[in-house]
Amino acid sequence: MNKGYLSNVLRRVKLFYLADWIRFYLKKILNYPKNSRFKRNYPEVVLPPDYLMYESFQLDYDKYFNGGYKNAKWIVGYLKKYITLQDLNILDWGCGPGRVIRHMPKIINNGCRFYGTDYNEKSINWCKSHLTKIDFNKNSLKAQLPYENNVMDIIYGISIFTHLSDEMHHDWFKELHRILKPGGIMFLTTHGDNFKVKLDKAELKQYNQGQVVVRGEVKEGHRTYCAFQPKTFMHNLFANVDILEHDELISESKNWVPQDVWIIRKPSLLK
Repeated sequence: MNKGYLSNVLRRVKLFYLADWIRFYLKKILNYPKNSRFKRNYPEVVLPPDYLMYESFQLDYDKYFNGGYKNAKWIVGYLKKYITLQDLNILDWGCGPGRVIRHMPKIINNGCRFYGTDYNEKSINWCKSHLTKIDFNKNSLKAQLPYENNVMDIIYGISIFTHLSDEMHHDWFKELHRILKPGGIMFLTTHGDNFKVKLDKAELKQYNQGQVVVRGEVKEGHRTYCAFQPKTFMHNLFANVDILEHDELISESKNWVPQDVWIIRKPSLLK
């Protein structure tokens, strides 16, 4: 590899991480008043370190905790249309510092068992130390999970495929399919047509041809490593499962672009 090219790439990566830390501290300063107010109003709530929260979502305590509860209820609203939420194994794939999964044992309390997995070791260590009634484990970026075949009844992943390469889409879906029980449900979100306005001309052409669009010169899986998934690509990815629902949500705010919701079922052995 050309040394000049490698040096240029390393320089851009260093600048990116510097810009990311600057943005983190700006958010910390800007959100300090409302985050302080949240801590006064909810002194009993245990929160993850600021950077873990920022890295996985937003540096906003209320959106992390109360927003996480709303997201958990929102997911459950979809799931209960397709499966009885009782005595199930439920996995949060890409759980981060527990924004959603921490609320699930309270929302679904009918004998279900809860699991969380993430590639960020610091997030998993924090979750293990502070969140109860949930079994956490660290995975690598490689599509490999420490669960047996056909063990999970429900797997949900919120904005996880949105940070993976084309190859990793296929590798991870194969792994998730492996651990999902026959008849089990997956709930996944993606960057669909709502995000076409963010694509440049070349990216839009690729997207409209049914190919996943990936951008980012940072580590795959990082929140700034972005993937955009057209419907054709997702239908091809889900060729061996039943698509129960594809919900293209409508934005309720100029400041919020909603991701697509995909709900699929692994065919039963009898099918």
